[in-house]
Amino acid sequence: MKRIGLYFGTFNPIHIGHLAIANHMVEFTDLDEVWFVVTPRSPFKQKKSLLADNHRYQLVYEAIKDYPKLLVSDIEFKLKQPNYTVDTLIHLLEKYPGHSFSLLMGEDNLKGFHKWKNYEVILEHHEVYMYPRISEGAIAHRFEGHPKIHQVNAPIMEISATFIRKHHALGKNIRPLIPTGAWEYMDEMNFYRN
Repeated sequence: MKRIGLYFGTFNPIHIGHLAIANHMVEFTDLDEVWFVVTPRSPFKQKKSLLADNHRYQLVYEAIKDYPKLLVSDIEFKLKQPNYTVDTLIHLLEKYPGHSFSLLMGEDNLKGFHKWKNYEVILEHHEVYMYPRISEGAIAHRFEGHPKIHQVNAPIMEISATFIRKHHALGKNIRPLIPTGAWEYMDEMNFYRN
């Protein structure tokens, strides 16, 4: 059975922090692959700064194409909106019955995990690999020492896509923060320049 870690996000744009965490997870845990699940643009929240789904998918593809254990998935583009993680997991299990799926989650997201739709069902059937983030608040007691939640001492990467978009628009050189292939696509398409 292939063990897949699912890394959900808008990746608007993908940056070296995302890449470092995904690579750490696939190299230093029992996961065989990490799939970047690009979340679709919500029909209810049209954010001007959010690139179209296909462009964000392409940015991720360009960033990871030289990493055979990292893949990109557009699975959520095909699901009914609004979509919830529990529904994506059910869909993936139906489509790939020979795989097991785990969630990669920052410590900040775990703090709000109890508010997710059917979080108990997710934890019943899936592992969670949590990586450290600098954030306020505490993890709910129900998750402390939970047998399905694994703390992974991945590097703390305090880089934000918001910072990248803002400073790229101001003409700052943010190129070191973007994986090469993604940077080339972003530059060619003139994204985030206002």
